Amino acid sequence: MTAAPRAPRTPPDANATADPEAGAAGTAGSRSRTVALAIISVAQLMFLLDATIVNVALPSIQGALRLSGSDLEWIVASYSVAFGGLLILGGRLGDILGRRRMFTAGMALFTVASLLGGFAQEPWLLIVCRTVQGIGAAAASPAALSLIAVTFPQGRERDRAVGWYTAVATAGGGVGLLAGGVITAYLSWRWVMFVNVPIGVVVLALSWRVLRETPRQRGRFDLSGALTGTLAALLLVHGLISGASDGGHWTDPSVLAALGVAAVLLPAFVVIERRGSQPLVPLRLFAGRTRCGTYAVLALTNTAMFGIFFFLTLFLQQVWGYSPLDTALVYIPLTCLLVVGAKAASRFVTFLGARALVCWGLLAASTGMFWLSRIGESEGYATGMLVPTVLTYAGLAVTGVPLTLAALADVADQDSGAASGLLSMFRQIGGAIGLAVLGTVVWSTVASAADTTSAKDALAEGIGHGFLVAGGVAVLSLLVAFFTLPPHTSVRAERAGSGDPAAVRDAGERGKG
Repeated sequence: MTAAPRAPRTPPDANATADPEAGAAGTAGSRSRTVALAIISVAQLMFLLDATIVNVALPSIQGALRLSGSDLEWIVASYSVAFGGLLILGGRLGDILGRRRMFTAGMALFTVASLLGGFAQEPWLLIVCRTVQGIGAAAASPAALSLIAVTFPQGRERDRAVGWYTAVATAGGGVGLLAGGVITAYLSWRWVMFVNVPIGVVVLALSWRVLRETPRQRGRFDLSGALTGTLAALLLVHGLISGASDGGHWTDPSVLAALGVAAVLLPAFVVIERRGSQPLVPLRLFAGRTRCGTYAVLALTNTAMFGIFFFLTLFLQQVWGYSPLDTALVYIPLTCLLVVGAKAASRFVTFLGARALVCWGLLAASTGMFWLSRIGESEGYATGMLVPTVLTYAGLAVTGVPLTLAALADVADQDSGAASGLLSMFRQIGGAIGLAVLGTVVWSTVASAADTTSAKDALAEGIGHGFLVAGGVAVLSLLVAFFTLPPHTSVRAERAGSGDPAAVRDAGERGKG
């Protein structure tokens, strides 16, 4: 990329551009990139952690604020609706306005909403604060990932950066459950909100010192695409979660209206983007089979994973009678697995290739999920939960790095924000679908079994059926990955073999190294 327009010939300002090669030599440049990666990874950990940190605290929140079942689900879902629905818009705004600017603005909004949410005395205020947290995360998260894409050159250096980033991000859900249990046991549920404040302040202070701003893109903002795309995503996620609440309300007029309007807006959005000169989402990002398949696998994998997080926590506390602290301790080895698996994947992806690594991981994960579907029939922790959850989490852990690399491979700098937003959006929408589908299965089963068995047994049966569905979704994800991801080699190696100039140059540089 060219230097920033204000001082195109001055080396310091040129160093501040998105050029990934600038400042690569020297210890100072390496240290700066390391600190930048740490800031970005911690921020992403916060955003993903907040999708699950309240899960362990849900019974305490329900008692303190006297929440109904639907309100309880919306404490979790409101964050996912805003986060998933606004990610595309947040990613494109980062491309146009500057990624550091969007990153810090989103982080500031997220931090303020966390502070206010911790003081909430009414359910509606907590739900509003969770929604604002999601808006802030949607602004900052795509900018965070795209800052990695434009800071680290494609090749081994980016592989290592994505490996660390994915290890931290993948652990977000597990760390959230662990932190939620410890905080609820020793402090108060309110600290699951307050804990974000000091971390957010530190990240904001360091961001202005370490992160480099990217040049603004000149041109017209795609307002019609922003309105149709954002509204379609919001209504889709909202309709799915509303339909699944309290055992299922799929025939409710508001749910049908939300899903119907989303179904109309999605194709309208595609038409608008195809005709636009500067679209919100460049359709060239969907030109290759690999990236389309990657987005589908991400959505399906998170459909299974998000439901597992939510309902496994309910099972431990409401069926087995675990305390919040006991629940947190259960997640310690699982969280470690997520980190170790992601780091191992960053090394193995070059040798095994994206398809093999993802497929083997999903095979292990689906096996674990099917095993977990029998959790209500066993009272033993080791065989009833530990072994199947280890299989599930280890399998999911190794899929994050190859899928992230496949989604960002050979994306132009000017499109990295949109590509990052799409990657995160498919994850969040997959999670919302998981809560909707598994929630419908679980609560419908509980309702039908309530007259013939105890409440605990009914919940155990319902959660078992939900895990069975999650296993089926993981198998479907495996099949999509097998037929769309590159075989035998890594994403870049395959493109190098096919003659792509950028990939050939990258492969040659790695060969010299």
